[in-house]
Amino acid sequence: MRMVVVDLGDIDAHRCEPVAAALEQLTPLSEALRPGLHVFGARGPSRYFGGEQALSELVARAAADAVPSASRIGVGMADGLFAAGLAARVAPQAPTTSTSQAPAVEERSSFSISTAALVVPAQQSRPFLAGMPLTFLADPISPLFPEDGTEALLDVLWRLGIRTLGDLAALSEADVMGRFGRPGLLAHRLACGLDDRPLRAEASGEDAGAEAEIDPPADRIETVAFMARALADDMVGRLARDGLDCVSIGITAESDSGHASNRRWRHELRFNAADIVDRVRWQLEGWYRSPDRPTGPVTLIRITPCVVSPADGRQLGMWGERSEADERAARALARVQGLLGAEAVTVPRLAGGRRPADTGRRVPFFDAAAETEASPRKARKKAKATEAPWPGRLPAPSPAVVLAQPEPITVTDCGGSPITVSGRGEVSAPPQQLTDSTGRSQAVTAWAGPWPLAERWWHPSAHRRQARFQLVLDDDSAHLCVLEAGRWQREATYD
Repeated sequence: MRMVVVDLGDIDAHRCEPVAAALEQLTPLSEALRPGLHVFGARGPSRYFGGEQALSELVARAAADAVPSASRIGVGMADGLFAAGLAARVAPQAPTTSTSQAPAVEERSSFSISTAALVVPAQQSRPFLAGMPLTFLADPISPLFPEDGTEALLDVLWRLGIRTLGDLAALSEADVMGRFGRPGLLAHRLACGLDDRPLRAEASGEDAGAEAEIDPPADRIETVAFMARALADDMVGRLARDGLDCVSIGITAESDSGHASNRRWRHELRFNAADIVDRVRWQLEGWYRSPDRPTGPVTLIRITPCVVSPADGRQLGMWGERSEADERAARALARVQGLLGAEAVTVPRLAGGRRPADTGRRVPFFDAAAETEASPRKARKKAKATEAPWPGRLPAPSPAVVLAQPEPITVTDCGGSPITVSGRGEVSAPPQQLTDSTGRSQAVTAWAGPWPLAERWWHPSAHRRQARFQLVLDDDSAHLCVLEAGRWQREATYD
């Protein structure tokens, strides 16, 4: 099916509402994938507005008028969502003087290009994609983007010498299926310019949607999102029992002033409850900052599945699933977030790293829960990475207090000269005195180190070399201090 994708890059949720309103003037079935990424079928509008090229240019002008401050606007048209999305991605970089120089395209003279619009003719998606890098399979427009194992799949393909989508499309479908299973087959279909799923609605029953009246009316987005979470859980659960996945949803919000916001949202693969709540937030943020914003609080929220597809199924773990107590605690914390805001409730999250500051962070509870729910396998993979050996990490025990901002200090020897460490990790002299940022000096009674740390040598801005010391002062306090680029800092304190 011919698709049109409008790509405005990374923009805030509240800035996408004018684009959605502008596209509604051109087609009644525009859908948003996420803020700044919109899609609709091209067949009807292209006939009405004088052809595909004319429609693409009209959409580009409408998007530019709706968001004049956007850093980039691309409009792509092709057979299938994936090809149209990549066409929109490369359209702003495409030259306008000639149609024979489109980037990364075979048979380039057959593609028509305007300032920010690129039209791939019918049945030409495969040659258009042929020169695209293989890494585009992990682009947010790709159905493989949210899938576990995509990075591993691309890594294996790369090591096999497959560099472009054309290289992958040239392989036998049966061979790819036999070697990589369903993810490989989906990647092969995308490289060939074939959509994994057509854009068409399937009957889902009159009672498939869910709505709730909000009493008392809510004037906070987080309160509405909290109500939407229960609706989303209910709707996704009922569709799952029928063996269906939700691909496209309609969200309606009504206020007591008579205003209403109606939008359709599409997912590259399938919606879960956390994805739906994200769309509710994005829609409300845009609505409240638009010219047609409501003058009163929200009184009703409705979520309706517009497009469903047969569920591919998922494998649950044999043990380690969430208990009823976990569910009760999650609902209680979500309630607090709905009352106080998303940032009001945070939970610790372990992460992999060699420095104490890298091994722990705090994230909003809802984001942590949504991440785990959306991809339990990815969450287990991150947990495994946290427990990895991490060569260069200091041995136990870990510091009890890690400073948010390292404190500048001075460490000197018995003669008052700053302590230095050579490239071979040799200390210039034993540390004798530590002076903190307030000017207070203390004697060093014991010390250990240095433990050298050199990481990310391939990344100039993130490259780091440190010499780490454990210093015990005359008040029996123990500290983790580092020497980096000739400067001493205190990073953490031991209990």
